[in-house]
Amino acid sequence: MDENVPLDQLARRLERVVSELRGLPVDVERLEDGALVQQRIAQAVGAARELRAMHPVGTADLGRQEQRSRREVLDALERGMAMRTIVHASILDDPRKAARIRQLHAAGDLHRVVDEPIQQLLIFDRTVAFLRLTPLPYAPGALMIRHQSLIATLIDLFEQTWARAREVGEPAYRLTAREREVLALIAEGRSNGAVARALSITEAAVGKHVASVFAKLEIPAGPDDNRRVLAVLAYLRGAAR
Repeated sequence: MDENVPLDQLARRLERVVSELRGLPVDVERLEDGALVQQRIAQAVGAARELRAMHPVGTADLGRQEQRSRREVLDALERGMAMRTIVHASILDDPRKAARIRQLHAAGDLHRVVDEPIQQLLIFDRTVAFLRLTPLPYAPGALMIRHQSLIATLIDLFEQTWARAREVGEPAYRLTAREREVLALIAEGRSNGAVARALSITEAAVGKHVASVFAKLEIPAGPDDNRRVLAVLAYLRGAAR
């Protein structure tokens, strides 16, 4: 599994999977009715031990429906179901949905966040998957997939996306491996010159890495603050990833 594939390419691969399924091979059922989709998903929830999910936008549920959906997830977790969920970052713009995600994450439905496009997808164990027919938010209908090679492809796409996604609550930025190395050496009290010698790079290159770290950590220049110390504190707190 190649973890270096950009997520936009993964999204296009998933769209191609949907396109290729238009002919409906054996073990793929087209469900047009939303109520039937929910019924089949409920049946899968009752039998499965593991769920992988991808959600491009927040759920449309409101009020009691949203509370019921949350309760169903919590009940499944209590029964021992293992859950991992990938959501699009736009969901976190809604405070209520963000609070729900954090509650479910804390309860054991582990969430990660991506900024690139993803599609609605549910995979129960390695047995059945539900894939939205149309890659648009709240579009009706889904494909119910039991074809094992197709499920394996969807699992592979999920795992690649999961590996590249960030944790809930983690900043959108990520330091590069070299920036983390530079920051770790600064945390040891080394000067730019000492960092350069340790990494066998030029001092000018160190300066560029340090400037990038300051920018990503949003540490402004000011007469009253030591930016290197603030960056090191962020590193020690685990905020600089």
